[in-house]
Amino acid sequence: MSNSGKGREQDRARVAGSQEHEVRYESDKEGVSRAMVKDTIKEVGNSREKVERELGNKNRGAKNGGR
Repeated sequence: MSNSGKGREQDRARVAGSQEHEVRYESDKEGVSRAMVKDTIKEVGNSREKVERELGNKNRGAKNGGR
C-alpha cells in the first residue's frame, strides 16, 4: 500500500452515497435531510464540490420560500 496522500485526496473529493457516515456528514453540514443528500448525489454525481454547491442552492431556496 502506498503512503502517498493521493488516494485520500481523491477520496475526499467524492461523496460515497452508499456510505451512511458520509451521507450523514453532508446532511449535518448542509442542514438538509439524508434523503436530499442521496437524491443530490444521483442528480449531480458524487463530486463533493458539486454536491455541496447543489445542496447549498437547494437549502437557500427552501429558506427563501422556494425563490
